Amino acid sequence: LQHYFIQSNLSMLRMLLGILGVVILTIQAQENEPFKLPTLNGNAFFADPFASSESIGSTWGLSSASKDGSSKFDGQWAIESSSVNPSDLGLVVKDKAKHHAISAKVNKKVDFAELHDAQKQFVVQYEIKYQDNMECGGSYLKLVAESDEAFSPDTFNDKSLYSIMFGPDKCGLDSKIHFIINYKNAVNGKVEEKHAKTSSNFKEIFTDGKSHLITLVLDYDNSFEIFVDQNSVNSGSLLNDMSPAINPPAEIDDPSDEKPSDWDDKEKIPDPMATKPDDWDEDAPKFIEDTEATMPEDWLENEEDIVPDPEAVKPEEWDDEMDGEWEAPMVENPKCEAGNCGPWTPPQIPNPEYKGKWAPPLIDNPNYSGIWAPRKIENPDFFEDPTPFASLLPITAVGIEMWTMTKDIMFDNIILTDSKTVADDWASESWSKKALLEKLSSPSEGYVNQFLTFAGENPVVWVLLAGAVLLPVIIYILCCRGGSTGESAADLAAEAKKTDKVTPDDDKVEEEKEGENEEEDMPDLEDVNKEAEDEAEEEEEGEEEEVKEDEEEKEEEEAPKEEKVEEQAPVKRRTRKAD
Repeated sequence: LQHYFIQSNLSMLRMLLGILGVVILTIQAQENEPFKLPTLNGNAFFADPFASSESIGSTWGLSSASKDGSSKFDGQWAIESSSVNPSDLGLVVKDKAKHHAISAKVNKKVDFAELHDAQKQFVVQYEIKYQDNMECGGSYLKLVAESDEAFSPDTFNDKSLYSIMFGPDKCGLDSKIHFIINYKNAVNGKVEEKHAKTSSNFKEIFTDGKSHLITLVLDYDNSFEIFVDQNSVNSGSLLNDMSPAINPPAEIDDPSDEKPSDWDDKEKIPDPMATKPDDWDEDAPKFIEDTEATMPEDWLENEEDIVPDPEAVKPEEWDDEMDGEWEAPMVENPKCEAGNCGPWTPPQIPNPEYKGKWAPPLIDNPNYSGIWAPRKIENPDFFEDPTPFASLLPITAVGIEMWTMTKDIMFDNIILTDSKTVADDWASESWSKKALLEKLSSPSEGYVNQFLTFAGENPVVWVLLAGAVLLPVIIYILCCRGGSTGESAADLAAEAKKTDKVTPDDDKVEEEKEGENEEEDMPDLEDVNKEAEDEAEEEEEGEEEEVKEDEEEKEEEEAPKEEKVEEQAPVKRRTRKAD
């Protein structure tokens, strides 16, 4: 059984090594797997995996406009391959400290009113990869709003009206994921930016050099949620979590109202009746010397903090006539390391007589009018929109307009759709595979981390490992614990010989011996009677011998002493048979 259990453990080890080998081979096979473009499984307003190096000029167009009428958007763009697969292409920002602008028309206009009526979502999702650590700049998308004029990439600039702006932005220690909508007031027609609250738990995307998936989901019920790598980092409602609010207040401050000149908004005033006490000394110092302090015994008043270096030696080549009188360099006095040298002065303590500058106490202002605020009037631009999702500006193009101090920022797999399921399927065939390969191919990832990463993506590996570990244990329990009665007599005898273990045969022999002993301990009645007669005869013989010995002793006493000395007979001692 021990031999079998050892063999089982060896088999388990071989199985574990085999599984690890299969996983490593699978990882290598995935790394060498031919690249495949993601498949679109559903409706999309726009979807670009950057399948061609000719995307710039066909799908995407560069802007020839200028920013603020001065500097041009002269930052260069390129279609380049991913670091993990030469066939996987993306759109890359090539210059730093320059303005960049590029855009593409959507395949189908995004009409939020139609999406609301159909009770559908709006999802924008794309990959971003900072191949160098991000220092300062944006990397967000601008979803260009529909306008009276047909959209042209050539005129796209920083002033182009967008419906939604979404994506990461970082400068120094300040980092955020923008979610801004341009919302049109239904009464006055003015367009105003509305900002979502700050997202959290995403800052590592700027420095780890890996591809990250950025997703915004807007639902027809006005809710929104932002994901980074499919993990939620922000959520809320268009009605309650935008600033300023989508719906304006019903009342506003009257801009023509002014505070009266006699309005007194001071709640407290100095007491005009108060006077400074006669004993109030405004000139008393705040701190005074401690008169009870004494100089420490180890204080060296005559020692200087800086002294000539006692270990310094005048150089041999020093010429007093040419170089002047040589002086040793100055060093800190080793005796003054505790700061106990020089003139001693008593320490300062708070002055108990100090009161400071006198000021009259404050009292309630009898003329206090309260806190002034302008009166409220009805808001002439007030409206209430219960469905701001349906009121969002329609989208006709996707644009990237940014300034950055970091180059080689890669955009990839941009999709606008009406279903998060479609976006998730798109990501599972693009970003998920890319992110796994990036992690597996990272120089910091050893085989153990690669195995854990692969097992995390493929839970069946844990099932195989559990089976490899538990199977020998189950066999051992069934054979060695539950099946111990099936051991052969030879095995039991061999084990008993080595360990003095009691076997069933030993128990049987022991019982037979105990039976024999019990029979020996219980003699027959005739034997008992015979033994009693023998003991009686022995007692009679013993009494006769005692009488005979007494007579012989008397005769010896009567014989002459000289004869007794010469012919001394050995004395017989009385013996008595032991019972």
